[in-house]
Amino acid sequence: MNFLFVHQNFPGQYLHIIRSLLADNAARDGTHQIVFMTEPNRNNMSGVRKVTYARPPSVSASVHLDAREFEMATRRSQAAYKGALQIKALGYRPDIIIGHHGWGEMLNLTDAFPGVPILGYFEFYYRILGADVNFDPEFPMAEARYSAVRGKNAVNLLALSLEQYGQSPTRWQHGTYPKWTHKQIRLLHEGVDLEVCKPDPLARKTPLTVGSLTVKPRQKLLTYVARNLEPYRGFHTLMRALPEILKARPDVIVSMVGGDEVSYGATPATGGSWREVMLREMGDRLDLSRVHFLGKLPYEQHLALLKRSDAHVYLSYPFVASWSLREALAIGCVVVGGDTETVTEFVTHGENGLIAPTLDAAGLARTILTALGDKKLAARLRAGARAYAERHLDLHDYIASYRAYIEEITGQRLLPPTPARRRIRPSLG
Repeated sequence: MNFLFVHQNFPGQYLHIIRSLLADNAARDGTHQIVFMTEPNRNNMSGVRKVTYARPPSVSASVHLDAREFEMATRRSQAAYKGALQIKALGYRPDIIIGHHGWGEMLNLTDAFPGVPILGYFEFYYRILGADVNFDPEFPMAEARYSAVRGKNAVNLLALSLEQYGQSPTRWQHGTYPKWTHKQIRLLHEGVDLEVCKPDPLARKTPLTVGSLTVKPRQKLLTYVARNLEPYRGFHTLMRALPEILKARPDVIVSMVGGDEVSYGATPATGGSWREVMLREMGDRLDLSRVHFLGKLPYEQHLALLKRSDAHVYLSYPFVASWSLREALAIGCVVVGGDTETVTEFVTHGENGLIAPTLDAAGLARTILTALGDKKLAARLRAGARAYAERHLDLHDYIASYRAYIEEITGQRLLPPTPARRRIRPSLG
């Protein structure tokens, strides 16, 4: 089968399914031709032909603020269309186009390849009520900015108007889309590699050093991971909870993994990073000899921290779920999650983790201290987390569902999946 994958940051969400297709090729040479269209980057995969399109220029300040994101998406759609025409001129015709609808790249591909079905990733439908907007009263959005939120759905709506096929990764994210779209967008629960993300019973037997952090066997490690340290992932709540935790538990070491950029939401009004903002707020109340900001880490070090973790904090506004939450559950972490549907879709209080108030630092501190102080509870939650992952987060199941959907869309048969070649390295977020 001929595949055309599209994502502005190769390989995006598609590493796992592409490796499954490459395993088909290893089992039967030449079974699939795989082309991936993307903006220029350094990533490559053997067996995948990467085609780049020109990165669009920045949008002029003269464009209305509400329309700038759509303007960039329009420019990217034109660049991707030109790239598709070049692919077509070389004689390549895909049997299916698979890509992420978030950046507009696929809006004009039906013109380049008429009749070729598109399977698009629908990640999140922006809403004024019931989601991230004004969830946190500390950072209110003025009513005058609501139009910008609606404007963010322009690409979503145009993608839906193509009347093609769609997927969403979680029940909550699927539910953000209007009901009239649900028949068009299928829920495909994403999985993790349970062979890579698994408990390590020896992790607490020896010291672990990652960057500036060294944690000894008798110490407790509190872990936190986000692509970037920012309020959307509850960074401010955890920072405010740390003084009480560190005071109550002199044996606790804290690992904070994430960058200083902004993935979601606004930059600080005072400038700088959210880490700097929160460090200024906490002042001398925070013992920085025990709190380690490790930045963005290689995947192996990220996993090593989770395998050593005594309690892992995952907070989020009502928004997209991070890969790190799935990984933590698969590893059997004692997950302390926030009380939003983004988290509670995965974590049930007392069964496979503990749920704490996302925006209440004192409540979060109490819940973390409970997780750190009750060995029997921790053992039960660890077992529950791993059991949940084995039932619901197995990459085998996700790949099988994805392949079945491709077969349904194209009417063509893929080889049986070969899950032995299924290791993934998802980005943190």
